[in-house]
Amino acid sequence: MSHPQEPQRSFFHFGNPFRSPKGSHLPSGLLSLLDKFEKTLSERLQKLVPKDKSDILSLSWMKLAMESLSEIHRDIKNLITELEIPVTDWDEKWIDVYLDISVKLLDITIAFTSELTRLNQGHLLLQCVLHKLESNSPDQFLRAYSSLHSWREQICSKNRRVETCRPVLDNLVDSLDLPKVRNSAKGKVLMRAMYGAKVATTYICRVFAAAFSGSTDSLLDLNLTVPATLPWAQVFYNVQTTVNTEIKNIFSRGEFTVLRELLAVDNCANKLYPLLQDGFSPAQEESFKHSVSDLRKTAEKLSQGLDNLSKVVDDFFKIVLSGRDALLCNLRAGCTSPNSVLGRNTDERSVR
Repeated sequence: MSHPQEPQRSFFHFGNPFRSPKGSHLPSGLLSLLDKFEKTLSERLQKLVPKDKSDILSLSWMKLAMESLSEIHRDIKNLITELEIPVTDWDEKWIDVYLDISVKLLDITIAFTSELTRLNQGHLLLQCVLHKLESNSPDQFLRAYSSLHSWREQICSKNRRVETCRPVLDNLVDSLDLPKVRNSAKGKVLMRAMYGAKVATTYICRVFAAAFSGSTDSLLDLNLTVPATLPWAQVFYNVQTTVNTEIKNIFSRGEFTVLRELLAVDNCANKLYPLLQDGFSPAQEESFKHSVSDLRKTAEKLSQGLDNLSKVVDDFFKIVLSGRDALLCNLRAGCTSPNSVLGRNTDERSVR
């Protein structure tokens, strides 16, 4: 399917924060910190291009993507500590940028968790189906057919929380506009690093939203808006070209889902439907047993993949929440210890 491309947006309504005044240079120590962050960012982005393109939109690939995102946000927290900028010295615009993106990410992550929970609930129905298939009773086979049909209906239903992610993601894109940083070399480094983290975050979240919603409307090509002069820009171009192309190929097949493990279970279910509904001859018994075995294996792989992905999404939520919570606490307390900025951990999901 094809959609008209969104018009190009400029992310620099307040001026390009990466451009220093003529003759102005970052001190070597700060430049070293920035180079280290951006090199690591390139490496984390590069991980998103698998050797086998068929891995894209598998749950294992999505787990890797979310792990990379968590690492990028940890890198930001570490950079803030290394920059030694006390919270009391933060410009209000820097604080606004951080708090605005963090609350959007919390909302988005909660929506993703909701969808993963919904998909995982379907595993109970699959277990019920497999239990019924262990018998040789035609009545149980018909009940298994009914349960399998209920599973597919549940999986095909829409999750309102994921559907409402689109405007939040659009706002996240708008938040990529950065103020021009004046009279602060550390501020320039911080804003440039946060820009890279936000581009990666926005893109990965849009890929997840596309996968969960079944719509490419959630995808956005960012290559026209990322300055080519950034050292990680070319890697980002490669990632988005490779991933977007494969995702559009998957969507073009018209399957009911684009999640590969979920589709594998559905393919097994489709082989069982006629055998359960109409019965099967002794000659088909071996084929029936193989189909049941395949369903059991693919259902287990789906369940394990959803569990693993849920854990890393939850970890990302905690990273974002702990950073936001620490910043707010430090602002209230007027904290000047740079080591405590964005460093406190919390497991509370108070924003829910």
